[in-house]
Amino acid sequence: MDTHTLIDNGILKQHLIDPEICIRCNTCEATCPVNAITHDDNNYVVRADVCNGCMACISPCPTGSIDNWRAVPVARAYTVEEQFSWEELPGELAPYELVAAGGEPATEVTALQQAPEAPAEPGTQVFRSAQYGATVPPWSAAHPYTNLFPPKNPTTATVVGNFNCTEAGFESETHHVVLDFGSMPFPVLEGQSIGIIPPGADALGKPHHARQYSVASPRNGERPGYNNLALTVKRVTVDHDGNPVRGVASNYVCDLKVGDKVQVVGPFGSSFLMPNHPRSHIVMICTGTGSAPMRAMTEWRRRLRNSGKFEGGKLLLFFGARTQQELPYFGPLQSLPKDFIDINLAFSRTPGQPKRYVQDLMRERAADLLALLRDDNSHFYVCGLKGMEEGVVMALRDIAQEAGLSWDALGGTLQREGRLHLETY
Repeated sequence: MDTHTLIDNGILKQHLIDPEICIRCNTCEATCPVNAITHDDNNYVVRADVCNGCMACISPCPTGSIDNWRAVPVARAYTVEEQFSWEELPGELAPYELVAAGGEPATEVTALQQAPEAPAEPGTQVFRSAQYGATVPPWSAAHPYTNLFPPKNPTTATVVGNFNCTEAGFESETHHVVLDFGSMPFPVLEGQSIGIIPPGADALGKPHHARQYSVASPRNGERPGYNNLALTVKRVTVDHDGNPVRGVASNYVCDLKVGDKVQVVGPFGSSFLMPNHPRSHIVMICTGTGSAPMRAMTEWRRRLRNSGKFEGGKLLLFFGARTQQELPYFGPLQSLPKDFIDINLAFSRTPGQPKRYVQDLMRERAADLLALLRDDNSHFYVCGLKGMEEGVVMALRDIAQEAGLSWDALGGTLQREGRLHLETY
């Protein structure tokens, strides 16, 4: 047992994840600084012997499923294997049950205390990009609605559009899917996400869990004035190791036909939101389907610009994909006015060309990014595969430090003020 975990009379307040609410989005596991969270095909769980109660995972969780605790005797802490098998959280143990289970009487079980981070090895410097990610929205963000429809009570949407938004073939195609909610209230903002529940059952015979997808349309609908929204979904045909696999939810969504009904939960997300004050700048850094929230923000700013009633700041986009053919929305991006958005594209698998990633483009635009880093009206958004996060934040750090700025101070300010948002998976 971690010596920093608070124990009162042999009783531990164990951190647990509610499997009924969790949408398996991996946010908690990606956020945890001590690797206390793990998962299998059924549940996400917390290792009691590793968790130090730092609370870093609480705010980023879109559903609140991570914020659960149970008082248990230390010797009887719930194992990872037990948690993997759960379909619901166990009930609270009464004081007499705690005693009977091996604990000593206690009038109150206090909360876990934050443990100090273990010191780094001499001569090493640990860089953890996640610590700079904001968990609060920009001060001018609109108010988000969240968890209107939990997994136990999903709502139904109708497919009104579905088309491939890449030039790639079947194995790398990405679909733009439009869902309409009719008269059912389902308000969403740019940067929020929803969950889709695939029909059928998994290998264990249990209903599929919801899969999370970022909203790719602005707050007033994919079609302005309609109660609909768009998603950007890549068809999964191989796993991370390149082995053939058929992603249950992604293939279901990509194969949807107009008129089909879909079970939806959410919306989720209360911090990855765009600023709404005039002359605010937005820097968007994304790869693949991480472009979804960036498309939403860009389209909302475009509509505001066309209305003539809002003076927006700069929009700067760094967008990466393996090839041009695999980059979602390549065609529509080319039609956006150059004085509206500054677009920088990076391709890592173009035949005969050196690999280029979004952080390479950022370093090439160091002077422009430095000016924005110095501006309190600038907001930075990173979305895509987890592997990109560290390189992107390190690029921002290096740009700042090469200009004589303290990244620890600047990064901390961006985090506290809700101006650097990291959403990677």
